[in-house]
Amino acid sequence: MRTQADHSPPQSAGRRLDLDWIRIGAFGLLILYHTGMLYVSWGFHVKSTHRLRELEPLMLLLNPWRMALLFLVSGAATRFMLGKYEVGVLARRRSAQLLIPLAFGMLVVVPPQSWAEVVETLGFSGGYLDFWFGHYLAFDQSFCRLENGRQVCIILPTWNHLWFVAYLWLYTVVLAGLLALAPNLAARAEPLLERALPGLLLLTVPALLLGLNRFLVFPAAPPTYIVVGDWYQHVLYGFCFLFGFLAARSQALAERTERLRWLALTLAVTAFLATLWLRAQPPGEFQRLVRPFVYGLDQWCWIIAILGFARRHLSRRDGPVRRNLVDAVFCWYIVHQTAIILAAHWLKPLALPVWQEAALIIAMTTLSCAASYEIARRISWLRPLFGIATDRRRRLPASGCQPSSASTTSS
Repeated sequence: MRTQADHSPPQSAGRRLDLDWIRIGAFGLLILYHTGMLYVSWGFHVKSTHRLRELEPLMLLLNPWRMALLFLVSGAATRFMLGKYEVGVLARRRSAQLLIPLAFGMLVVVPPQSWAEVVETLGFSGGYLDFWFGHYLAFDQSFCRLENGRQVCIILPTWNHLWFVAYLWLYTVVLAGLLALAPNLAARAEPLLERALPGLLLLTVPALLLGLNRFLVFPAAPPTYIVVGDWYQHVLYGFCFLFGFLAARSQALAERTERLRWLALTLAVTAFLATLWLRAQPPGEFQRLVRPFVYGLDQWCWIIAILGFARRHLSRRDGPVRRNLVDAVFCWYIVHQTAIILAAHWLKPLALPVWQEAALIIAMTTLSCAASYEIARRISWLRPLFGIATDRRRRLPASGCQPSSASTTSS
């Protein structure tokens, strides 16, 4: 029978394979999640003619924690990079690895999403090149519609799903500034974090903080995805990014996530079921007071459960599959939503049955992402545009966890 010590990964190895796998899985979920957005009752850039209301509980299960987990893993990656690069070098390299794909994505990858959106929701009859040159690149803000009694306009140009890249760059630059002022920040804060979160406090204290964010900040500053004034998301994702940064090298915190994994999973499932029940109740004071803290518990316990189970089962799993996926995953992320939206737009006139349509969209998206990566990685000038490292010997991870000579890519 394996003991805890037998299962613990060697921290001195300077690599967290479990976090690599989490990153791969979290980005992989985006294809399924954004495909699901075509079929639920919530707004999206384009919609299928079909509605799958039974899909909504699964989407609600993923929504509270999926991006928060990515920011946490990204923070951990940043901590590992500090062992390899000085703060100034790290900030410059990360800026290049994030801002170049962001600019390319906004100019080339994202515009087809906006074109399909204005065609389907506003009846735009022009071709894509007409839209791209005459409207998108011209900063046209005239594509507006009434939504719930108010006018909503499509912002052009836009970053759509690439908001993650912009926010990740922002948090990295802010952290780099703090580290320039306080070079020993991580070394001093890590033991403080370990002492502050013993045992169950690792579950309850962050969950309470996230609940307070939902209770206090969310009503005044709900998500906007435009950086300015997006305080709820900055508190949420900034907290997760900083926690990942401070906890990345902590053996004590990693062991606690593993020990708490079953309790965290139980609490996460309970909080999720409570969230579904609360959503079905009429609005009132009880909802206003309780629901944000149940949501915070839901967010954080899923994250701890995933970290704990990954550490238990994935810390020693390595091989060509992981290495290839780590290299490809950011390129897939850049391409995936455009592929989903265009596939859905092109398939809509065929009026296919819902499961056939969804399967084709997923297949077309997967093939588009795979083809984009295989083409881009073979052409040197395309590699930085799609976030693929140009030097395989010195790849810098953006949300993977690798300070050693082995490699990951940015995200």
